Amino acid sequence: MYSSEIISVGDVLVRQEILDTPFSCDLSKCKGGCCTIESDYGAPLNEDEIGEIEKILPIVREYLPENHLSEIDKNGFYEIKEGEKLTTSFENKACVFVFWENGIAKCGIERAYFDGKVSFRKPVSCHLFPIRVSKFGGDVLRYEKFNECVPALEKGVKEKTNIVDCCKDALIRLYGKDWYSILNKENVK
Repeated sequence: MYSSEIISVGDVLVRQEILDTPFSCDLSKCKGGCCTIESDYGAPLNEDEIGEIEKILPIVREYLPENHLSEIDKNGFYEIKEGEKLTTSFENKACVFVFWENGIAKCGIERAYFDGKVSFRKPVSCHLFPIRVSKFGGDVLRYEKFNECVPALEKGVKEKTNIVDCCKDALIRLYGKDWYSILNKENVK
């Protein structure tokens, strides 16, 4: 099922597994596991995103639990590890922007976006998940496998959707509609 083949779409290299792997998020089963994976590293951020989050943080704070607000007040909402900017994690597990709704971890930034209070949806690395972008002279897109996403693989099989379908909005956000159309043509081969 997983291929190591790489295709080129413009100046972006895409691992074939993004086109071939069945995937459809199933929050009812994973409970937002991608936002609460135990790790020393949070979600990657770029400089523009840090500026955007700084602007909207007073609004986003309304959605966050008190312990996450305390973490942000004490340590900030991002940190730099090994030269990379990352969201801060609460107790090396939940992203500081997580709140829980009916036992499911959700993003406070994205909730503010869907409530029409901000125009920034969430960091692109979060929006793209389970796709990760590596830099090797340009962008290389790969599938980041996590046990928490097994329900998404099962749901993808049932719905006949794959990672490229699941991440359509994020891919268009990052590379544009024309780029996505070219990538999606590869999907029907």
